[in-house]
Amino acid sequence: MSSQLLAPLDLAFWHLESADHPMHLGALAHFGPLPGDGDPSAVLDLLGDRAAAIPRLRMRVRDVLLPVGGAAWSTDKHFDVRRHVREIALPGADFGAETARLAGELMERPVERGLPPWEMYLLTGAPDGSFAVLVKLHHALADGMRAVAIGAGIFDEIAALARRTGRKAGARGESPDGRRRPAAVPPRSWLPGPGRIVGAARERIGDLGRAVEVGASVVGASVARAGRLDPPATAALAADSSGTRRVATAVLDLERVHRIRRASGGTANDVLLALVAGALRRWLDERGEPLPGADPRALVPVSRRRPGSPAASGNSLSAYLLSLPVTEPDPAVRLAEVRRAMDRNKAVGPLRGAGAVAVLADQLPPLAHRFGAPLASGAARLLFDVLVTNVPLPRSALSLGGAPLRTLFPMAPLARGQALAVAMSPYGGRVHVGLVADGKAVPDLDALATALSAELDLLDGAGLPAGPGLLDGAG
Repeated sequence: MSSQLLAPLDLAFWHLESADHPMHLGALAHFGPLPGDGDPSAVLDLLGDRAAAIPRLRMRVRDVLLPVGGAAWSTDKHFDVRRHVREIALPGADFGAETARLAGELMERPVERGLPPWEMYLLTGAPDGSFAVLVKLHHALADGMRAVAIGAGIFDEIAALARRTGRKAGARGESPDGRRRPAAVPPRSWLPGPGRIVGAARERIGDLGRAVEVGASVVGASVARAGRLDPPATAALAADSSGTRRVATAVLDLERVHRIRRASGGTANDVLLALVAGALRRWLDERGEPLPGADPRALVPVSRRRPGSPAASGNSLSAYLLSLPVTEPDPAVRLAEVRRAMDRNKAVGPLRGAGAVAVLADQLPPLAHRFGAPLASGAARLLFDVLVTNVPLPRSALSLGGAPLRTLFPMAPLARGQALAVAMSPYGGRVHVGLVADGKAVPDLDALATALSAELDLLDGAGLPAGPGLLDGAG
């Protein structure tokens, strides 16, 4: 049986989850009609076949005796792809709205932890024969970039490439997800002798208090580094968690984003972050809510994977903390402030700033993750108010069963105490934005999605000066 210990951050995500706060990420992909007026229901078998061919999706999590508090990925001997891939027929009157509504309901539900932690749903019923696919992957299984690599296996182009090259995961010392295999779980940790069992039990008892103490100290240190004790007084973002989920989507023109970037300098991601800040300001104004006394803080994940190098085992993330200039009325100044703050973050690097909370996971023993998770889960609210992430997609055109991919909206998980997560993916000349919110805290999430498009219009028409002049002129 193939087995592999969970990396520290994977273990943290696994134990941070609760029934009301699932820790899976996802994507909602919309496809055009199948060629030749094909039946979208026929895609169900294709999805199942391609998902079953991805070895990583056959892995489930199981506890191990050693290291104490640890867990490992293990091949599910009874894997049945039909337990993971399902079809749901929707009324076709407004297929786009129905898929977003259903996506919210499905994102509320945790994946079954005794099985490989992922699900796929084929959504059919559109009058024109188009269809959608919703994918859910537990965050322990993949970060954003790894999720793209895993999920890409369902597309025609990637599946055909795999067949042509004849690559097989697990060959030449590779792990089940195609990477070089790290140290496997020692066989004795699965079948230990009596003395080893007694010793491990004593170790568990002795380490329990220390694990909780270490977990509490790390949480306290993280909050101290972030330098904030109370969240900004923004009612929607500071609302109590209900465990419900709502999903909304927006599509932005990528060329307009780049036009703003060329005029202002910085990066396209700086522009997108400024759009989020402006949209939050517009949304608060439209709902009659006063602006917060302090700007809300965004957690901006940063991949620690180096381009062109073999991926490290498990999640490989850090993050930046960024104050979104919601209280600034001028869109050009908002962009300048975002750019300046992100430049400071990048100068410090993703391993040292106050947002590098995920890096602390590597410093904790497995038992601290297991018993410290309840303490850590409540700390997110003290660190940040909203998650904003950019998930890159392949640049080439993609299809499924010959049906072209039209849109793909990424969806990020909500931590306990968080009401909003914004995920963005450029593809096909557009930026696809997936918003996930607590359903009771943010019932008007569609208005926030609409505000993003309005902010792009505003910033694109702001007459920004060229290059660094915008940054230098912002006071």
